[in-house]
Amino acid sequence: MKRIIQINEKDNVVVALRPVMRGETVSTSEGLSVTVREDIPQGHKIAICDMKAGENVIKYGFPIGHTTQDVQGGSWLHTHNVRTNLKGEGKYCYHPIHPSVQKKEPGTFQGYIRPDGRVAIRNEIWIIPTVGCVNSIARKLAADNQDLVTGSIGGIYAFTHPFGCSQTGADHAQTRKLLAALVNHPNAAAVLVVGLGCENLTHEQFLQELGNYDKNRVKFLICQKVEDEFEVGRTLLQECATYALKFNRQLVLTTELIVGMKCGGSDGLSGITANPLVGRLSDRLVAEGGTTILTEVPEMFGAEEGLLNRCRNKDVFDKAVQMINGFKEYFIRHGETVYDNPSPGNKEGGITTLEDKSCGCVQKGGNSAISDVLDYGDQVREKGLNMLYGPGNDLVSATALTAAGCHMILFTTGRGTPFGAPVPTLKISTNTRLYEKKKKWIDFNAGVIAEGRLLDSAADDLYRFVLCIASGEQTCTEQKGFRDISIFKDGVVL
Repeated sequence: MKRIIQINEKDNVVVALRPVMRGETVSTSEGLSVTVREDIPQGHKIAICDMKAGENVIKYGFPIGHTTQDVQGGSWLHTHNVRTNLKGEGKYCYHPIHPSVQKKEPGTFQGYIRPDGRVAIRNEIWIIPTVGCVNSIARKLAADNQDLVTGSIGGIYAFTHPFGCSQTGADHAQTRKLLAALVNHPNAAAVLVVGLGCENLTHEQFLQELGNYDKNRVKFLICQKVEDEFEVGRTLLQECATYALKFNRQLVLTTELIVGMKCGGSDGLSGITANPLVGRLSDRLVAEGGTTILTEVPEMFGAEEGLLNRCRNKDVFDKAVQMINGFKEYFIRHGETVYDNPSPGNKEGGITTLEDKSCGCVQKGGNSAISDVLDYGDQVREKGLNMLYGPGNDLVSATALTAAGCHMILFTTGRGTPFGAPVPTLKISTNTRLYEKKKKWIDFNAGVIAEGRLLDSAADDLYRFVLCIASGEQTCTEQKGFRDISIFKDGVVL
């Protein structure tokens, strides 16, 4: 069983696939040997040669930082002797790479087809508050009306948040846009929109943002305008249930499947096991005519060029550059350093710099061409691999993926996390230890790849599992009813 791995032949480091003790000599499957000078935790980096202070540390074939002191071969490379190379905005030139992802015959799953032709993998009733003041009402309406969950209806869920009032400008517009996108999500067979009546996000504004909608599918409750909001809400939810019961599962092609890709609580194995595994799944789905979406813009910093040159044309490239530099400007505008990442948990797991984290993160995007770039709150327009404006924060970016139209989210993690988005959130562990410890959190173990399982074989298993989830099998988070949203905020609260 392999103890270390050299990810790219250009790398001057190897990664410990399991703990290595001082004095041990370990080898890669290609025959590269190194004798370690100190204890090396799982997921951490080992120098394979002597390095001078200021020399680039190469991992994934790219610089992930530089040494701050002379380092001997066999030494541990981490935050005590490596620093980032990142500074601020970058200038990028388009040198297109046209990935050759061979088309495949699409697979099938059992989904729901909506009247407008869109496909869903769940048939639920969603309650969306337009303002945080009615959160408790929304939650109580969901709890008190579970008796309406019958037949093909998968559940009634309320998605609460603190906004919709006391916001101005871009924040107010983002909240309005994001909530309207959630209302339009196909996994919601029917939606009850709950407002208060005096909030900044007025009923008229929301109708304008929503555009044309099916009045049989979307109902509105403005609490200040009725005597008993629970009685009226019950009646409206009964109408929603009557409408939702019209839908039943039927055979659907994977050309209609939209999968979001996210990582959180990453470790040194994320870019070796779970993220490349999701990248294989993404490539396969794109080859079948389906759609995947990659977000977490700050975790593209330092790995941008490998992504940008895969844009299918110059227009998409320009939008991608604007998205990446726009997020850097957002950091700088708030007096934050662009490279203020990774988290303490990331570092404990073996990730040293933002470039280290980013090069592992973007593995989820596989090798397909990038077909489009979406702004926050946008809904997917193009099939294929998309990039989406959003932060690294788990709940905020998972909500943005949902709003973009993702039917489910593949969430890789080396540390573990229990949260769930409004859509099925399939947790994939980077290591077997986490999978065995947190089986009520984790749906799929990618740690087997570090233990010798072939990546393509594991990807076949993940693909089959994704189709099972799309056909109705529940994720761990769904089984517990863990579903939350979080809206991106930038400006002041009045």
